[in-house]
Amino acid sequence: MRRAPTVTVLLGTVVLDMLGLGLIVPIVPALMTSVTEDVAAAVFWSGLLGSVYGLLQFVVAPLLGRLSDRYGRRPVLLVSLTCLGVDWLAHAASPSPWTLLAFHAVAGACAGTYTVVNAYLADVTEPGARAHAYGLIGAAFGLGFVAGPLLGGLLGAVDVRLPFLVAAALCFANAAYGWFVLPESRPGDPSTPLTLRLANPVGAIAAVLRRPVLGRLARARFCADIARMTHQSTWTFFLTHQFTFDTAQIGVVLAVCALAGALYQARAVGPLVRRLGEKRAAVLGSLLGLASLCGTAFVSVPWLLYFLCGVGVLGSLAGVAAQAWIARTARADEQGTVQGALTGIGAVAETVVPITAGVAFGWSLTYASPGSVYLGAAVFAAGAALLLAATPDVPKGQ
Repeated sequence: MRRAPTVTVLLGTVVLDMLGLGLIVPIVPALMTSVTEDVAAAVFWSGLLGSVYGLLQFVVAPLLGRLSDRYGRRPVLLVSLTCLGVDWLAHAASPSPWTLLAFHAVAGACAGTYTVVNAYLADVTEPGARAHAYGLIGAAFGLGFVAGPLLGGLLGAVDVRLPFLVAAALCFANAAYGWFVLPESRPGDPSTPLTLRLANPVGAIAAVLRRPVLGRLARARFCADIARMTHQSTWTFFLTHQFTFDTAQIGVVLAVCALAGALYQARAVGPLVRRLGEKRAAVLGSLLGLASLCGTAFVSVPWLLYFLCGVGVLGSLAGVAAQAWIARTARADEQGTVQGALTGIGAVAETVVPITAGVAFGWSLTYASPGSVYLGAAVFAAGAALLLAATPDVPKGQ
């Protein structure tokens, strides 16, 4: 791996980004209730905020990736962080749900840092070290996920708008840190065409899907995202209904799983991918995730639940291995474009799946078992494993 200090800056970027996003999670219901003055309206607007965020991320992420190929990673990353900080300040001052919706849409449009970070890592790491680097990013993501909501809940108890101010401060601090410390990973290429066909999400995604290897990897990624988002969207409701867990118990489960995943991705995933190879590691991880989802569908005792969570953590190997595989397959001059398209594909799942999975889970409480929604997720996990197994491991550019 080259430029280790650079990777440290990127890890800090991901942790601070997740802290900033996680800070607002616990206080959105209280904020929307205070703005709308109606609980039912607050629930509606909260769901709408999440969907609009994902929709704008879908629309803009491919453009940001393309811009990073043309003008360089560093300016796109710094501008995105600065705009996101301004947007969180606007959240703190917003007087109505409509203005909150508009500002949250802008936040989704600015949420291109993960796309650029993935492309940056592909620039500064050797192919054999990428799995370890992406594992560290996954660990940073998990740590931010644990700390963000906890800190947001504490700050929200002081003032419901305070977490937005802190999120803005974190974005500005991160942008300033990157301005002074972060070098450019790859000079922009002015000859990179910036056309509507490649910069719009549909065109960018279609261009990736037409590629024989990248297309299969992207479809596998989409199936895996659907399975992951289905589990993530219904998990707390499942724990409440199936095991009558209270909020403290749910928090413990989430924290334990997130911390275990962070340690695993930081320490073990890189060596495993190097030993197994990216394809075999991706397939194995997908099969472990499939086993975890199938077991969760029928789990009836808490101790087995923790065991299945452990299997699911081991299955996170798939995402890191697939990301390294994709980065190796894409050419150096298109890393941003490909990563942007993949972010757009993930944003589709993040926009559609929470609503669909919520409806399916509600239906299952009346007409089936609460775990049946995880069997549906398992179908997509199986699809991801089959696609990965059927993808040839060929040189880059395919």
